[in-house]
Amino acid sequence: MGIEVGGLLGLIVLIADVWAIINVVQSRAGTGAKVAWVVVILLLPVLGLLIWLLAGPRG
Repeated sequence: MGIEVGGLLGLIVLIADVWAIINVVQSRAGTGAKVAWVVVILLLPVLGLLIWLLAGPRG
């Protein structure tokens, strides 16, 4: 049962990270800020997503 739950949780994190990256790319932030946010989200998938949700650029 642990494998199924872990796989589902991983899929949810992946979908949330892709959504966050799409929102970062579509934002009006500068190119440097976009690159920095995408790198943070990719290197720290869960923590990066939470940081972006709290402190990311607003549309």
